[in-house]
Amino acid sequence: MSETIEASSFGALQQAFEGELYYTKSTVHEAQRILYSTDASVYREKPLAVAIPKSVTDLKNLLTFARNHRTTLIPRTAGTSLAGQVVGSGIVVDLSKYFTEILEINTEERWARVQPGVIRDDLNKALAPYGLMFGPETSTANRAMIGGMVGNNSCGLHSIVWGNTRDHLLAAKVLLSDGSETEFKALTPWRYDLKREATETSLESDIYRGIHDLLSNPQHQQNIAERFPKRSLSRRNTGYALDALLNQEPFTSGASDFNLCALLAGSEGTLALATELKINLLPLPPSEVAVACVHCTSIQESLQANLVALQHRPMASELVDQYILDFTKDNPEQSKNRFFIEGDPAAILMVEFMAKTPESLQQQVDQFVSDLQNRGLGYAVPVIYGEKTKQVWDVRKGGLGLIRNLPGDTQPVNLIEDCAVAPEELPQYIAELEAMLRRHNIHASYYAHAGAGELHVEPMINLKTSEGQALFRQVLAETVELVKKYRGSLSGEHGDGRLRGEFIPQMMGEEVYDLFRQIKRLFDPLGVLNAGKIVDTPPMNQFLRYEADKPVRKINTYFDFSAQENILRLTEKCSGSGDCRKTELSGGTMCPSFMATRSERDTTRGRANVLREFLTNSTKKNPFDHPEIKDVMDLCLSCKGCKSECPSSVDVSKLKAEFLQHYYDAHGVPFRSKMVGNFTALSRMGSRMPRLYNWAMQSKLPSLAIKKVMGFAPDRSMPTIAAQTLRQWFAEHEFRLNTTGRVKFKRILFFCDEFTNYNDVEVGKKAILLLSGLGYKIEIPYHVESGRTYLSKGMVKEARKIAIKNVTLLAEVIKDGAPIVGLEPSAILTLRDEYLELVPAELKAQAEEVASRAFIFDEFLSQELDKKNIKSDQFTYEKRLIKLHGHCHQKALSSLTHTKKILSLPSQYEVHLIPSGCCGMAGSFGYEAKHYEVSMQIGELVLFPTVRNQPEEVTIAAPGTSCRHQIKDGTGRIALHPAEILWEAFVRNEIQ
Repeated sequence: MSETIEASSFGALQQAFEGELYYTKSTVHEAQRILYSTDASVYREKPLAVAIPKSVTDLKNLLTFARNHRTTLIPRTAGTSLAGQVVGSGIVVDLSKYFTEILEINTEERWARVQPGVIRDDLNKALAPYGLMFGPETSTANRAMIGGMVGNNSCGLHSIVWGNTRDHLLAAKVLLSDGSETEFKALTPWRYDLKREATETSLESDIYRGIHDLLSNPQHQQNIAERFPKRSLSRRNTGYALDALLNQEPFTSGASDFNLCALLAGSEGTLALATELKINLLPLPPSEVAVACVHCTSIQESLQANLVALQHRPMASELVDQYILDFTKDNPEQSKNRFFIEGDPAAILMVEFMAKTPESLQQQVDQFVSDLQNRGLGYAVPVIYGEKTKQVWDVRKGGLGLIRNLPGDTQPVNLIEDCAVAPEELPQYIAELEAMLRRHNIHASYYAHAGAGELHVEPMINLKTSEGQALFRQVLAETVELVKKYRGSLSGEHGDGRLRGEFIPQMMGEEVYDLFRQIKRLFDPLGVLNAGKIVDTPPMNQFLRYEADKPVRKINTYFDFSAQENILRLTEKCSGSGDCRKTELSGGTMCPSFMATRSERDTTRGRANVLREFLTNSTKKNPFDHPEIKDVMDLCLSCKGCKSECPSSVDVSKLKAEFLQHYYDAHGVPFRSKMVGNFTALSRMGSRMPRLYNWAMQSKLPSLAIKKVMGFAPDRSMPTIAAQTLRQWFAEHEFRLNTTGRVKFKRILFFCDEFTNYNDVEVGKKAILLLSGLGYKIEIPYHVESGRTYLSKGMVKEARKIAIKNVTLLAEVIKDGAPIVGLEPSAILTLRDEYLELVPAELKAQAEEVASRAFIFDEFLSQELDKKNIKSDQFTYEKRLIKLHGHCHQKALSSLTHTKKILSLPSQYEVHLIPSGCCGMAGSFGYEAKHYEVSMQIGELVLFPTVRNQPEEVTIAAPGTSCRHQIKDGTGRIALHPAEILWEAFVRNEIQ
């Protein structure tokens, strides 16, 4: 295959290409090629080019180009493959951006036609109103796409009931390797004969004739029957599914009609390019659901409990071991889901039951639990019901990302994680596997599909050393022999790819492997479709992410990355699981720019991978000095969604700020960044002449001139300055506010952030009036700005000076335990987040103390409500409906539960959370002309339409100043801070 192709050849392709094509050495193109050099596997190989096609014509042109230039096309959707299926040196063809339409839903016949880039969970949201769903359910279902699921023959959580993707693939419109279009579908015997006996010469007829000749051969039939996994094993994904074709007409009399979809499923894009997929749909499951969580003292005990569970015909039986459970303790998202865990189990078997009635459900659960007790299995079996079962499954699904939080270079590797045996043989197989790993002194994690006979076993190996890479290969070789002993499958659902393909001859025998090679040649004689996967695979320990025995470079940073070991290790924690690729339909915040653009470059994964690439391989003195990093960081809004929602907590907001400071070290700080960073100084100047300042910001001509100089969008409104700063107002009213007799509680240190002090003064006034009216003594201690504006623009040196100063100042005034309460989440939470990693070692203790005393206004009132220091009868009894949009930093570092709780203080107030992620403003991001369009696109995903649909009498609440500004610009509605809403509702507001 060609490793180099002239740029002029790609240029000719570009002229007829409707989509996006990246092939040059330019910054943007090079960044794209780096982005697509990895997936969720251990492999890394930079492609020749990246193509993001818009149409079937684009795909045909790519096939012609690949044939003419002897290169290969690597079809890709979400890129979450674990065996390197979408990594290679050819042209990556990303179908995830434009091939995303649900083309047809037939409710009567229960099928749907979709393009390959449709996300499984998004499809099911569209199907739910019809009482239907697509059954196969991977742990990545909120970003996994139907095309990728077909490629891997994905199974998932409920496969013991709902089956695998092959079971539900009815038909597929495909492009064959010669560019011809056809449809794979069920063929009655006479139609099948027409296909293979066609007189015209075509690749399609050659395929049918060739397959018929291969499978009609008695010796081939015998080899397939003897060497494929035993029939009781449902997860059987090694090689091409020739056994599935043999179980159809005309090879098995009375069986289902011949359908090449059985072969397409699990073929990893090596046989054809699918453009449309027709899939079978299932009725929605019963509404009553329970998960029995069997707590066990060993893996073996949980596997015995699994055999008991299968006798009770559950919907799912999944295992999670102690290794993964331990990581849920410190993960911000998963720690909330541990409510059901009792003690310190070595493993938990999660067994799900569903029924139409609560009584029937309880009967199933009781029978199962009683059976366990009679056999002495499980020291505790808490049973979780209804909506809370989702939290149980979130613990299980988080396994892939969570286990990447292990310190050091010895990490869990995808290697033998996809081997499957018959469920009844799983205890013996795992016992032998454990013994083999012990001989190599290797620890492993164990989790997932016990009910289907497939545990994801991930051994801990250091792939950065020659010894580790040799061990990597040895463990797989020995596991192959063990799986063969049980007539299992080397791959159950994750595929062979370039990880296991080399061992298929050892696993299946040379005769069967030769059949696989013949199938590949029938469909793809020139090797233009994902070459080097399943057959003719390069050695499995080539093209790994890390060069063996490469010295580790010490990288000096401004932030303290010691909690993650160092900055490089933080980037390496990205497992590639693609949690950052979910859409707005799935909820959550991460990644807002990806939700708008649907481009891989705008994911947490993409940014982490590009940064890792240069920190690992750059030869520059300043390894951050690469425009490719700047390119992928450009649309990061620093929302911090990744800090909590990424299972590996890869905080790209922190990485971006660190990168920018080093980039500025090399190139200087841009004018706009300086202006935004110095927002407080500019506001201070403006506060001396507020009328002139506001006239300039609001009048058309001067405002446009200012925006042009600042690089701001002409359509964006500008913030104004209050006539009096909050500090000035407070100085005038402090005595009256804190009059003896009014004060009932200890003092509050009000954090007067830069936004509240100059722009949102009215919000600050109402918050202070409310706190005073509730009986708190208010003080505004001396401190400087929060540093948020500097951090947002990557001016970390300046932010560090501010952090040191504020920690020093505030540490002195909190010695009596007084809380620090702030209104703007992004400002007050800086004390809890970045300050801890900015101050020098000698200030760490003080910084931690300050952080422990820092609270968002909402948090503080929520805690006081719990202490019964605040009561509902202090507020109005009027009715009001409130729609609440939460600030990104609050979602990541705190919780909207506090805000909802305090807004519900008035007994007749009803509070609904808007299921929005980021508003799209993100400080200065939404002001900037080059980001304005994306900013508004993000707002239009959920927030703007929801706000526009609310009647005027509905109150819109938003704690963040940027969020309120974005809502005003995007919808014309005025959103209120919770403090404003509560002050208006406060019935004892005689203080003015």
